[in-house]
Order: sequence, then structure tokens, then C-alpha cells
Amino acid sequence: MDIRELRGCSEDELIEICKEISLKRFRASQLFQWVQQKAVRTWEEMKNIGGRDRQTLCSRLSFYPLEKVREQRSKDGTRKYLFRLNDGETIECVLMDYARTGSRDRHTVCVSTQVGCAVGCAFCATGLEGFRRNLSVAEIVGQVLDITYYVRREDPDFLVTNIVFMGMGEPLLNYDQVLQAILLLNHRQGQNIGMRRMTISTCGVVPRIIQLAKDNPQVGLAVSLHTARDEVRNDLIPMNRRYPLGRLMAACREYTQITHRRITFEVALTAGNVKQEEAEALARLLKGQFGHVNLIPVNPVAGTGMERPDPELMRRFARVLEDAGISVSSREERGAEIDAACGQLRQQWEGELK
Repeated sequence: MDIRELRGCSEDELIEICKEISLKRFRASQLFQWVQQKAVRTWEEMKNIGGRDRQTLCSRLSFYPLEKVREQRSKDGTRKYLFRLNDGETIECVLMDYARTGSRDRHTVCVSTQVGCAVGCAFCATGLEGFRRNLSVAEIVGQVLDITYYVRREDPDFLVTNIVFMGMGEPLLNYDQVLQAILLLNHRQGQNIGMRRMTISTCGVVPRIIQLAKDNPQVGLAVSLHTARDEVRNDLIPMNRRYPLGRLMAACREYTQITHRRITFEVALTAGNVKQEEAEALARLLKGQFGHVNLIPVNPVAGTGMERPDPELMRRFARVLEDAGISVSSREERGAEIDAACGQLRQQWEGELK
């Protein structure tokens, strides 16, 4: 008998399962709301579903909330969670809160999509430990649901407003599961997070960039670019050997033609590459591209040997791009002292979990 992961099921799938086990259709809607909207973690919390029906549902649905191993909080309020999965693997994800004036506060969850990462970018902690496996839809969605559950114990009105698929792993190498997770997180009877409030970050999986434009043009796209030179990018992002800059930029142009959406180009700056000639090469590469450059000072990661750039040199780098007519900003870094900032997430060593 096919056992499905409850958190990974759409409402339509739950309706079909209820039909198969002779439960009324409305049970599926109740179940979906308890899990996806109210973020409950046990069957017993589903108060309007009787014990007999819950037992019947258990015969077809597995329900494994993530186990919170550790929660760390930084001075700026950022929270990093280490979760253990049902098979013992671990992942990290991050909650970032931004107070807004004149509009609602923003609560952004940085979600992981894989255990480890196969890409192996030179500045990223996740890739140092290799790739273990893809996350399921339930495990991707579960990060948002479990963070919601824990924060609501302090603030009952808490809602996640934004999602960035920028945690552990390359989202476009777990494409189908990520897109299904987006649909669940967007559902009106679930978290109801707007499509345009979700962003997928990729190192440049060219075929999937074009496919994403056709499958879900509303979701945001961020491309980890980092340099305008293939010979440098080959070392920073090994994926570049398969999809070099010429192919990547052609895919980005096709993406914007299909979606009419602006792409965010992420550029990690180090003490070694924050140079005028690098900025000028980047300006030439992005000329005519509908996009925005997000400059990111590289974060400390043991084993990479990379140092953060001088802030004044970063400002000069940004001015070169601005003078070339390219939209640019510097990322507001959060959670660096708890290793929760860009490039710092990793699967913790087993010895630290015992």
C-alpha cells in the first residue's frame, strides 16, 4: 500500500486519499488546513478530526515533523535552526526578520533544498561536505511549517511573508520537489505566501532556468554570478564548466523575455576581487540585461581562505556599475556571528550532535 508524506500532499491528493479510504471529502480540507496553515506537529492537535478517522488516515499518510536539534539567535534577531530529518540526516535553515515602516514587517525564511550540495562553490560551507540527497517536498515545506510552529509559541500572530530558496543545496537540481513545495506554500488554505514573494537562487543550471520561466514565471530568480570571467568562475563555481557564461547569459535573456521579470545577479566580493577592472567586466557582461546586481561581502567560512573586502572598495565597485547604468545594491548581512549568513550553512558534523 502506498504511504504518502502528509506534509507533501496537495489538497487534491488528500481528497483522493480520503475517497480511497471511505472518508468524507471535507476531512481532506480539514487535514490540509491543520497541517499547512496551522502548522501542527501531531495528529492529536487536529481537534475536529476524530480518533477513528485519524487512525484510518495514519494507514495511508506518514507524518514526520522535523526534529529541532538546535536554535541559535544572533544580535540582529536572525534565527538559525538545525533540524534532523527522519533518516538521521541534518539540514540548516534561517529566519530573518525585517521591521518595515509604512508596510507590514517582513519575515523571510531561507530554505534548504538538499542535504549538502553537489556543486561545490569555492566560498560556500555547504559544498565542503559534499552531497547526500535531495529533500522531499514534505521536508522542504516542513522547514517553513516548523519555524512557524516554534515562533507562534512566542507570537501567535506570526506569519512567514517571504521565502528564499538560498539555503543548503542547488534548488534547480531538485527542480520538481521545489516547484511542488512552492505550490503548497502558495495555497490559499495553507501559508498563502505570494508567488512573487518567493525567490529561487541558482548557480546557473541553464536548462532549468528556461524551464522555470515556462513553468512558473511568477517566482523570482536570483543567479549566483560572482564574476564576468569564465576562467575565474570555473574555479569559483564548477558548474560553469558545463554551463559557461555565454550560455548562462543567453538563458537569462530568454528568461526575462518570457517572464518580463528582473533577475537578481548575486556577486560575492572578496579582498581579492573587489577591483575596478572586475566591476568594468561585470558591467560589460550585464549591459542590456534586465536585472539588478546584489553585492555580497564574502562571509567567513573555515577552509576557503577568502577574506572580506574593504567597505570603501565595495562602494567604489558599486559606483562603477551605477555609472554604467546598472541597478546595484549591497546585501544587508544578517546572522554572520552564528554562521547563518550567505554561504555559511552546512550539515553539522555528527560529533556535534551527540
